[in-house]
Amino acid sequence: MHGAGSRSLISWVPKSKYLFGFALVLFIVGLLQAVDVVELPFGTWFSWLSGSVLSSATLNSLMSKYGYASVFVLMALESASVPIPSEVVLPLAGYFVGINQLSFWPVVAVSTVASLTGALVDYYLAKWLGRPFVVGILNFFRLHKNALEKAEAWFGKSAEWMVFAARFVPGIRTVISLPAGLFEMSMSRFALMTIAGCFAWSVVLVYAGVLAGSTSTATFATSSTVIDGLSGVVAAMSAVYIAYYVCASRRDHGATAIPSSGS
Repeated sequence: MHGAGSRSLISWVPKSKYLFGFALVLFIVGLLQAVDVVELPFGTWFSWLSGSVLSSATLNSLMSKYGYASVFVLMALESASVPIPSEVVLPLAGYFVGINQLSFWPVVAVSTVASLTGALVDYYLAKWLGRPFVVGILNFFRLHKNALEKAEAWFGKSAEWMVFAARFVPGIRTVISLPAGLFEMSMSRFALMTIAGCFAWSVVLVYAGVLAGSTSTATFATSSTVIDGLSGVVAAMSAVYIAYYVCASRRDHGATAIPSSGS
């Protein structure tokens, strides 16, 4: 029974040579950035993505006054596609952890639950309101309609993998809930992969805020601490997929090399 469950879980992950090549590139780039061998211009990219409807002063004030409640509301709104970037909110929460106004694991837990809450809002809105609603939201985020068509093709093959991986991509991590609902992905699987991805994302960014030790929310998303931390996560995720691909390829090769008993 346990073995069957493990095989079912592994079957969620696609074994694709294209994903393998992409993961290999991400591993090399992420590792080089994380260990400071090269300095890539990720800061400029994050700066463009990190526009917020709330000012730095407002975010700082909310966090200092309302603590965990502000983390929950801000992260739920972010996950429901409101432009309040977690790349700013979570490192700021990490700063308050560093000065002992908040605690690390409760912040991570609140952030994860809030992210799931907001994601489920988008999931059900897309499921109930359909394609016109989803297309309208994607247009707001400057994503063309063909992006939805590509997502539909991918969801037919590896929905769980897409939901998990997207939680680590700024700008995509929130809108991924929309195609999940539109294409009627299993809610339990959607919730599981969302929790896993958002938990890891929260751990990295909150810890980066603890290390950064600054109240300047405007510089959090472009700080070397945050960028190096995210690069390390990308490298680690890519390494896991590379290992999975190699092991799966060897297993499949071994299976084909062994003749059946009836031959």
